[in-house]
Amino acid sequence: MNTQPKAVPESPVTSQEIAPAVMARTRPMYWSVRRELWENRSIYVAPLAVAAVVVFGFLVSTLTLPYRMHAASALDPAQQRAAMAGPYTIAASLILGATFIVGIFYCLDALYGERRDRSILFWKSLPVSDLTTVLSKMSIPMVILPVLGLAITVVTLCIMLLLNALVLFVSGLSVATLWAQVPVFQISLILFYHFLTAHALWYAPIYGWLLLVSGWARRAPFLWAVLPPLGICAIEKLAFNTMHFADLLQYRLVGNPDSGLHFPLVQLTPLKFLSALGLWTGLALAAVFLIAAARQRRYRGPI
Repeated sequence: MNTQPKAVPESPVTSQEIAPAVMARTRPMYWSVRRELWENRSIYVAPLAVAAVVVFGFLVSTLTLPYRMHAASALDPAQQRAAMAGPYTIAASLILGATFIVGIFYCLDALYGERRDRSILFWKSLPVSDLTTVLSKMSIPMVILPVLGLAITVVTLCIMLLLNALVLFVSGLSVATLWAQVPVFQISLILFYHFLTAHALWYAPIYGWLLLVSGWARRAPFLWAVLPPLGICAIEKLAFNTMHFADLLQYRLVGNPDSGLHFPLVQLTPLKFLSALGLWTGLALAAVFLIAAARQRRYRGPI
């Protein structure tokens, strides 16, 4: 009588070898990013502090809100919308500026700090490549800070809107006008687009340059990051009486094709932004800076 052969179960050793192999490629990056969040509390403390100050200032301003609403009723619809949406735009701009400043100072201290406190000796002993370490640090200003800043900004604007509506309701004024003039959903989409274009892409070469200087400078990384570009501008002006490099720096800092918070949505031009030569040139330059920073970290020791 023929008997069917029993199915051979999959070897547990084989299955255990496949799973760690897949996880090993992402785990070093994941834990490196978590390390940055654990060691640098200012990444989320500073934007939260700015948001708290904004909410407090807005709460104080609600004392005169009924009078301002009566004054705004005499304006045309466009001016009314600008007057009512103005505080929300200012609040969003302040939090945007705070996240950018946090990103700058984080990058300046990212590689310099671990050499200064000699913790680089411990981190180099771990099975994490220099490129993974540098990429994890670059992910903070390009990924973590934009996402965190967007979340804090949206929550702050919602709190402001609820405070505004509560004051209007208590004062016996119409709340419907507020909801019509301050579209939170539209503002959130605009903020998402701005964080994606400006903080995650357009400022990439700035963050890359700061990381490179942070890994190279033996002291005062802020001066080493700022003085060489200023020196190039001065030499060009004295030697050739031109300002091409200064114009290039200004273009990178404030020349984003979609810089600022635009209202309404139709004013945003994503195709123009994605087709800008400056965007792709900046991303290529950022990649060069990151590769150079990873290479020099391999040979740099503690200060």
